[in-house]
Amino acid sequence: MCAEGEGSKGQELSRRVNAYMLTNDATVNKIKHEVLYEVAKLAFSGEFDEKKDQIAFKMIPGPKPKFRCCIYKEREIIRQRVRLAEGLCPTDNDREGSDNIIQVIDTACMDCPLSHYIVTDNCRKCMAKACQQSCKFGAISMGRDRAYIDPDKCKECGMCAQNCPYNAIADLIRPCKKACPVNAITMDDNGICVIDDSKCIRCGQCIHRCPFGAIGSKAAMVDVIRSIVSGKRVVAMFAPAMEGQFGQDITMASIRTACRKLGFADMVEVGLGGDMTAAAEAEEWIDAYKEGQKKTTSCCPAFVNMIRKHFPELEGAISTTASPMCLVSRMLKAQDENTVTVFVGPCIAKKDEAMDKSIAGNADYVLSIGEFRAIMRAKGVRFEPEENDIQQASIYGKRFGNGGGVTAAVLKSMEESGEDISKYKVEKCSGAAECRKILTLLKAGRLNADFVEGMMCEGGCVGGPSQHRTEMQFKKDREKLLGEADTRGVHENLMEYDMESFRMHR
Repeated sequence: MCAEGEGSKGQELSRRVNAYMLTNDATVNKIKHEVLYEVAKLAFSGEFDEKKDQIAFKMIPGPKPKFRCCIYKEREIIRQRVRLAEGLCPTDNDREGSDNIIQVIDTACMDCPLSHYIVTDNCRKCMAKACQQSCKFGAISMGRDRAYIDPDKCKECGMCAQNCPYNAIADLIRPCKKACPVNAITMDDNGICVIDDSKCIRCGQCIHRCPFGAIGSKAAMVDVIRSIVSGKRVVAMFAPAMEGQFGQDITMASIRTACRKLGFADMVEVGLGGDMTAAAEAEEWIDAYKEGQKKTTSCCPAFVNMIRKHFPELEGAISTTASPMCLVSRMLKAQDENTVTVFVGPCIAKKDEAMDKSIAGNADYVLSIGEFRAIMRAKGVRFEPEENDIQQASIYGKRFGNGGGVTAAVLKSMEESGEDISKYKVEKCSGAAECRKILTLLKAGRLNADFVEGMMCEGGCVGGPSQHRTEMQFKKDREKLLGEADTRGVHENLMEYDMESFRMHR
């Protein structure tokens, strides 16, 4: 009877987590954004260090818990989220992977009740007991109607599932682990998620797949706000993927106005950096083609991380051209070396790129869309409709955020230089599965293409994990705004800028 009761308890926990996944994602995001908002408010008032410990008590006043078993666990989760918003690890303990921009909130992860293997209704409690016989850890017992797997004893070897004649044992992969494209997530002895730093490519897919909000990324909000408040020249750089995220009436001019109200000195379209990258990468591709070499794009940091960590033999194929974010930052710092540059976009991996100090002149900080909106909310600033009269990038640079946009811009740059682009073959891949497939073919020497455009997010940067709206939701608005761009080409646009004042390569 004990085993049967434990089995029923496990099934109830699984039912609860499934219901949570279906209904409570908005609740998870609400808590996360509320923490960011409270942190931003205190940072602007200069009281963050003094009052940050009060945030948990303000959000969870008690005496009854709102989401979890007790107010003490809820407050500890808020405390760990505050540390993430401050750019720190969730806990004070140093551990492997502490430098990773993506971190696990241990206290929240403890609530995930999913065991890897669970017995389904297909179980016939057969006399052979093949599952029980194959288990070397004594994790399987027989209940009244079916077998039961004790999650505390199960080592997730999978032998029971392999040996069950009725296929009655299901392999329930945790949402975070299932979302990881490089198998970087495992569980420790306590069932808490562990991210293997040597495998993680910082794509951020796991963050929004966790139904308990137990995975997050370090934020630079406090440092950015302190830079603004201290009077430094801070310039925002908005990703090409941002155009259309907030509706067809919110233009780049709208965004620039909002940035200035927040205290930023200016805002620059990173689509301009897309033009820069396209021009430099075009030259690199032409030279590589002449030498019989294949090249991959370098603007998606998660794609670059996948090559370096999982296809190291191909590292020499990565374009040496710096990313659009980096090139705009270098341009701004060439104009004023004291400028603090802040990239804003839907990409988590960009945070990791900005931390790579081997890339000179790169962005000082990176904010997700949610973090930027928390800063706006803390200052009472809203986006307001404005004419679409800021066109710092060509249409090719503006489309860098779409899958295939990099290829189109590079080929356009080649064409403008007088190249016959019909002879070049480019393989475009977006999404982890496509990227892995193409890189595998490239590694094996079986890829019938000269160049590879790799985007780790499906659909390109517009499908980034920290998007404000999904691509399908804002596609119409984005196309409307992009349709208002002028007819400048890549090189024509770059003629307006001093391209000799900074380096184009890493």
